Amino acid sequence: MDGFDFLTLLGGLALFLYGMQTMGEGLAGFLGDRLKQCLAGAAGSTGRALLFGTAVTALLQSSSAVTVMTVGFVDGGILNLEQAMGITVGANIGTTATAWILAGNGLGGRAWWMRLLKPLSLAPVFALAGVLLRALSKKESVRKGASSLMGFAILIFGMNAMEEAAAPLARSGRFLSLLSGLENPWKGLLTGGILTAAIQSSSASVGILQALCGSVAMSYGEVIPVILGQNIGTCVTAVLASVGTNWEARRAAFLNLYFNLLGAAVFFTAFLLGKAVCPAGFLSLPASSPGIAAVHSGFNILSAALLLPFSRGIIRLAERTVGPGRERSAPGGARRGIHGNN
Repeated sequence: MDGFDFLTLLGGLALFLYGMQTMGEGLAGFLGDRLKQCLAGAAGSTGRALLFGTAVTALLQSSSAVTVMTVGFVDGGILNLEQAMGITVGANIGTTATAWILAGNGLGGRAWWMRLLKPLSLAPVFALAGVLLRALSKKESVRKGASSLMGFAILIFGMNAMEEAAAPLARSGRFLSLLSGLENPWKGLLTGGILTAAIQSSSASVGILQALCGSVAMSYGEVIPVILGQNIGTCVTAVLASVGTNWEARRAAFLNLYFNLLGAAVFFTAFLLGKAVCPAGFLSLPASSPGIAAVHSGFNILSAALLLPFSRGIIRLAERTVGPGRERSAPGGARRGIHGNN
């Protein structure tokens, strides 16, 4: 891998992150205050909050945006901690939609309709539609929607650039020796957490992992700890967003952190046991982009099913961590808008 390949890799990453941010902000602007009203109104029960958090995050492609907005609603006294937990857990599930979109580039077949289903084939169409809508419409909401289409196209082009730039890495002995360190599950967990905390987007870090596996052979035993670490690293955004808010809002941020930590701990323990019992099974198989998407989704869905019944215990843990005050600000809406990438 020469200097030009490395620059292409960085450029692809920049396009990927910018495209994801533009798409989320465009959709948020297109939906406007209706999104916030629906988010507050859909939180009547934990189950409904879970479904709504999943749907909105899949649409915005940013669990950080939804989680930060939820912290803002708790800060404003609109949501309680049980409702906030349902939304943030749903956000963890909804953010996995990005990995499935990127996995679509691996669709096979020569038929035109199969090629059309690939995101890389749809990206030019979305880019052209977005440019035309922005040029022809003077309505701000339409222009915001057009920005989301362009953001999707930029995201896909950035992903493709990363895949092409990473191809020479398969012949780099130095890089392969670096990857061999991921055979240690603890290093993989730490790598995933640091990478996601740095770019504040689990969707982006999973996309990077998918691009890497498209060019360099990695086993599921190497990528699963990285994915678990990514789910921990994404909590940094919500914790940072809670700085300066009231006790309840800070507890909401720690709910997200504790939920992801507990889920990662349970499945990391199961992973270590599985690796010890059957080292030559599924974990030794080469990972693929759709496989990474499946692992990412499976982990978040199973974590929700396993831990939501213990939500009251997790809430009590957050209350003991952040306290002892129990004051709430007067209802009046969230003080924080939508931002963030994941």
